[in-house]
Amino acid sequence: MDVAHEVARIEKELRAQADPVRSENEKRYLKSDFVHVGVPMGPLRKIAVSAVRGKPDREDVLALAEALWTTTESGRPVHELRMSAIEILIRRVAVLDADDLGFAERLIRDSASWVYVDGLAEKVVGGLVVRIPELAAVLDRWVGDPYFWIRRTAMLALLAGVRAGDPDLDRVSAYGDELIGEREFFIRKALGWVLRELSKKGHADWVRDWVAARTGTISGVSIREAVRHLPPADADRLLTAYKAR
Repeated sequence: MDVAHEVARIEKELRAQADPVRSENEKRYLKSDFVHVGVPMGPLRKIAVSAVRGKPDREDVLALAEALWTTTESGRPVHELRMSAIEILIRRVAVLDADDLGFAERLIRDSASWVYVDGLAEKVVGGLVVRIPELAAVLDRWVGDPYFWIRRTAMLALLAGVRAGDPDLDRVSAYGDELIGEREFFIRKALGWVLRELSKKGHADWVRDWVAARTGTISGVSIREAVRHLPPADADRLLTAYKAR
């Protein structure tokens, strides 16, 4: 693969679909200092993944993602190019190996928004952990990391197993207990999100019982997400206990 050529092609095609109004609205919504071209995710994903339809090898995938991630305009990262890097990694996560968890970690640590972290967390990190289960030991360290986006990643990475029908309930419980007292909104949201998806995937009783034992410590953000797909009677009972604490 000619990585420089692919980066230039992707950027050219993205800029051909530039929408200045969307660009400004997106920058404001994300509170972003990056360059925003203003391209919706549908067209962006199509343009990005066209670069890897030929199923390039691991080295080319990593090189392309690195080049897209680090390309700047006037010293500022380009939002759409970073999103393209993530989409390429997601599309070709099957060619990555255990050592590439470190590459994903570096991108997450270089992120400052859920818009980059979440896809990397669930579909790249989570995808690697599902395929290489021993990598979950890394998540055990990340859940206590000082950087809250890494802590969020540890929790959201468990979603891959949930969606695959093989949830790691022990880690959901352990990470939940580790993070339940967090003040950070994005951590509270991540915990509720994982519990919500568990209830949708046939584990509503487990979620009910887990939350019931913690109505005195769980946050409002987490419990509102957690009960969203529980039977109404269970949801009402949990919310009543939470409000009465």
